[in-house]
Amino acid sequence: MTYINPTTDFAFKKIFGSDESHDILISFLNGILYSGELAITDLVILDPYQAPRIEGFKSSYLDVKAKLSTGESVIIEMQVLNIDGFQKRILYNATKTYSAQLKSGDGYSAINPVIALTIVGFNMFEESEEPIVRFILKEKTMLFDYPVSDLELVFVELPKFKTDIQDLITLTDKWMYFLRNASKLGSVPDSLDEIPEIHQAFSLANEAQLTVEERDRLDREIFFIYDQQKLKDSVDEALIKGLEQGLEQGLEQGLEQGRVEATIATQKDIARRLLEVMDDETIAQTTGLSAEEVRCLR
Repeated sequence: MTYINPTTDFAFKKIFGSDESHDILISFLNGILYSGELAITDLVILDPYQAPRIEGFKSSYLDVKAKLSTGESVIIEMQVLNIDGFQKRILYNATKTYSAQLKSGDGYSAINPVIALTIVGFNMFEESEEPIVRFILKEKTMLFDYPVSDLELVFVELPKFKTDIQDLITLTDKWMYFLRNASKLGSVPDSLDEIPEIHQAFSLANEAQLTVEERDRLDREIFFIYDQQKLKDSVDEALIKGLEQGLEQGLEQGLEQGRVEATIATQKDIARRLLEVMDDETIAQTTGLSAEEVRCLR
């Protein structure tokens, strides 16, 4: 069998945020957030899977949103590419979800905790070798907790998870292995298949079960990610070229030339790829080009 990559937006929402994902999401969150303990017994998925309006782009920045039976909200985002402003976006989404709970006339006691779970396909924190890191509010010098621990940021860095299939023991390990390796497998390993929720996740990830429309949507997203990675590589190459020239022409001049070449490559390449799926104003905001320059490209 062939399984779709769970780390794409389409696949992640289909597996963890669809109408069939209730038990899968409970098991997944227990594994990732609570080390396999049955801390979560029930939840409501608030953001079920929906096709993005623009192919290849997120319909929203959040992939899945759930409310636990305890009242806590969990917002989940899967991010493959390391883009500018990503860290700020995480804070924005978490605080927006937290503050949006308060309705007119409500007291602050009506606000429930929010957990922002972010899964990334790149390394974010050089300070830690562990694949899962958690942040809460603490006093800066003495490091004691803020009296109200209502906001928690949890990050899963998939490249740091390197456990082999024969060494999987915990529910946490098994879900991490699923995220990183499902698309590389031809069958479900016994150690994963014994977990009913992971068995169900593999069923939803079975490429043979996709409709033609879903297959096309997934292909477009994969192509978009591939194009963005190529653009990033082009930018890096332009910067390196500028730095090399800087050795001959002066470091400052070389750096500036690298920045200019990188900016030109990024703006024009991205803009050309977006002409068929975005309006001029959105392309201008995305690339940094002026609206007039985008119109000229079109």
